Amino acid sequence: MNSTLGPDQPERRCHRFGQRMPGRLLLLACLALAACGVRNSPHPAGEEKTNTLFTAFSERSPKYLDPTSSYSTDETPYTYQIYEPPYRYHYLRRPYTLEPRVAAAVVMPRYLDRQGHELPANASGTQIAESVYDIPIKQGVLFQPHPAFARDAVGQGVYHHLKPGEMGGRLGNPRSPFDFPQRGTRELTADDFVYSIRRLASPRVTSPIYSTMAEYIVGLKEYGVRLAEVDRRLRAGLGPAERDLPFLDLRAHGFDGVSAPDRYTLRIRVKGIYPQFKYWLAMTFFAPIPWEAERFYAQPGMAANNLSLNIWGVGTGPYMLSKYVVNRRHELLRNPNFRVESYPCDGEAGDRAAGLLADCGKAMPFIDRIVFNLEKEPPAHDAKFLQGYYDIPEAQRGEYGVQYSTEILDSKERAEEFRNKQIRTPLNVETGMWYLGFNWLDPVVGKGRTPAEQERNRKLRQALSIAIDWEEYVRIFERKGGVPAQSVVPPGIFGYRDGAAGINPVVYDERDGKPQRKAVAVAKRLLAEAGYPDGREAGNGRPLVLNYDYQRALTPSAKSEIDWLAKQFDKLGIQLEVRATDYNRFQDKMRRGVAQIFFWGWNADYPDAENFLFLLYGPNAKALTNGNGENASNYQNDEYDRLFEQMRFLDDGPEKQKIIDRMVSILREDAPWSFGFNPYSGGAYHQWVHNAKPTQMVRDLLLYMRIDAATRSAMQRQWNQPVVWPLGLLAALAVLAVVPAWLGWRRKERATAAKVGP
Repeated sequence: MNSTLGPDQPERRCHRFGQRMPGRLLLLACLALAACGVRNSPHPAGEEKTNTLFTAFSERSPKYLDPTSSYSTDETPYTYQIYEPPYRYHYLRRPYTLEPRVAAAVVMPRYLDRQGHELPANASGTQIAESVYDIPIKQGVLFQPHPAFARDAVGQGVYHHLKPGEMGGRLGNPRSPFDFPQRGTRELTADDFVYSIRRLASPRVTSPIYSTMAEYIVGLKEYGVRLAEVDRRLRAGLGPAERDLPFLDLRAHGFDGVSAPDRYTLRIRVKGIYPQFKYWLAMTFFAPIPWEAERFYAQPGMAANNLSLNIWGVGTGPYMLSKYVVNRRHELLRNPNFRVESYPCDGEAGDRAAGLLADCGKAMPFIDRIVFNLEKEPPAHDAKFLQGYYDIPEAQRGEYGVQYSTEILDSKERAEEFRNKQIRTPLNVETGMWYLGFNWLDPVVGKGRTPAEQERNRKLRQALSIAIDWEEYVRIFERKGGVPAQSVVPPGIFGYRDGAAGINPVVYDERDGKPQRKAVAVAKRLLAEAGYPDGREAGNGRPLVLNYDYQRALTPSAKSEIDWLAKQFDKLGIQLEVRATDYNRFQDKMRRGVAQIFFWGWNADYPDAENFLFLLYGPNAKALTNGNGENASNYQNDEYDRLFEQMRFLDDGPEKQKIIDRMVSILREDAPWSFGFNPYSGGAYHQWVHNAKPTQMVRDLLLYMRIDAATRSAMQRQWNQPVVWPLGLLAALAVLAVVPAWLGWRRKERATAAKVGP
């Protein structure tokens, strides 16, 4: 074949290119139009059709998922799905009612006198030396699959005796329990509860309720001292930064207050009478933890790979953590070993009409997987929810329903959108509060060393409590709407006073039975009496500067709240220095007691005034208990503490009410908090989310929810139709731009071909 170029070859090449050119233009247009199909969903294609609940979290990843340490609302969507305490609250009944969860029954304690003789159930508190709880445990309950339970042919733990280097050697570099090739399970026994309660006193674990429980559970305080000595001996010769510590096996170190008389009975001995103790048994502090899990995570290389109970829990609950991408994405997966649980068949008035009883008796959980994505900015978060990409905004946050309910009232367009999309936004008042706290250890806003300093600092706190207009706050920041608080005891809790009797006389005047905030002039007078006329120190004229530790980074949405608070201080001429940080570092500051002024909240763990009044009980001071107490203000008042110790042993009644009234009066006068507001709680649920009822008290609520994935998929397609015409126009413009250039090039090529012809 002739390999040289023939005289007609350029023409043929031009002709072939001309034949291909319309196809290329068509391909260009098709590619442009194909771009119309790009999805705006934050989830992989097709996941909307799966039995998955999609939600979000708005802060950093949770700090503590170890149930012994966890005590923050952002952690509960995970811990209460993974772990199961003995009791829980009935999902639908109100008032809240305890029912068995992994226990076989809710029991009443046996009362013993000082000689160990059993007393009748109606014995007076002065006779009762000890309350004994014998809690029956359900049989046949299994732990989730986990490598800690993997056994070899002779019954030894496959991964219980790892040597240094194995985690980076033969085992590779595992980052989750699912990276280990072998997993196993075993039955839950009463000994697992005994082990978990011993962990409350472990020096290896930070437990925020240890100081509280040490006052109640027989022998727990002394046990903590003994464990500290055992731990000291185990650490001998190790550096303070060593992460791979010898295993502290709590099976070898027990105490009399907690035991297992048989395989399925947990016995807890409580000092005297403590009626509120039953509520603690519905919290994950008392969830069972297998010793094998702690043994597994105590091995060399685990800590370096972030393998610990603080992330990778080992429980009996309906879900297990399957993915943890820090500050980005977390996933819960159905526990294949979870037993059959039935959806409730009764509730409160209105639940049947709301469709909350339609799944009566059906097996739970209904959902296979739960996905949490980080959303830093509220506008993007809201947009994705309204587009249908999040089924609920957040799992354990009640402010979204409040925000959307307010928007519906304020905007006809928003009301129409929610109506057309059938988004439900039920509201209710929750047993919780937000407050501005003053650190009692601080020389300016705290207690003070001398009587003169104490009076001076008290008047400063009272002045600030008057100046900070919480009524305005809940009007402006609708997402955090609620009722301005008059004391530490919220509505819905025994001990709360309504009407004129409940008004805080230090901060409010009474007008027709309702509170009216005192004038700023009253606050300025108190400030001058405190030695700071017009916000300056008497004598030298220096401005008074106070430090405010904020619990999150200064995003644009957070800055508006900071600016508002600074204006409240500015009413008195006081300068506010803001020290913003993320929530995890904020918690560290609070444990060390180095914050001067802070904003924090509390949701009731159980429906009793003691659960709020203990937040200011002296022995619970956070800085004085190495972070183990929940008295974040580190408040100390001898009379208050004595009254608290009396009140906590009383059942609801006139005597208890009288003591609560006096305790509230002390707090109003001392003002360790500027009582903020009792929040509304609400939910926001798409039409395909079933069995959803807003609550802050019930923590395992994801167990009850059901998703209609087919409806969700259809609605997402309907609500997120691509807008085709702009890209079609771009494609047409591209064709118009290319065709003249192509025609010109073709003329030029033909002319060149003619010149080289014969």
